[in-house]
Amino acid sequence: MNEGLPKEQRLYKKKAIQLLFEKGKGFNFYPFRVVVHAHASEDDEPTIPRFLVSVSKKRFHHAVKRNKVKRLVREAWRRNKSELIVKCEEHKITFDVALVYTATTILPYEEIEKKIKQLSLRLNNNYFLHDDEKNNTTAS
Repeated sequence: MNEGLPKEQRLYKKKAIQLLFEKGKGFNFYPFRVVVHAHASEDDEPTIPRFLVSVSKKRFHHAVKRNKVKRLVREAWRRNKSELIVKCEEHKITFDVALVYTATTILPYEEIEKKIKQLSLRLNNNYFLHDDEKNNTTAS
């Protein structure tokens, strides 16, 4: 599987971002505020999770620090997105995910990656596990 983070896997259009924050469900997952909007994929739309990372100027005044945090979060997401992509393709669901970094210090990469893995597992459990359990019980 391609380990890159191509443009179609990033959330960058204003209308899509506005829709995400209007219709998405949010929860706190330290060091992030996570907003997720899952919807059925249309025929012409790819079934991949799209991703956005935001770091507040209020918490990190210098752009160098904000950019570093964004690089760390993007790298952790890039390396741990494959399971979500597979599940999205199986269930024909598209995810839009916004991660708003809320910590006041720059956490080490290992800790950020651990949190991204936990977040991926949580998203899998919330959106896909219930469908898998239903399929297993009906097949038995």
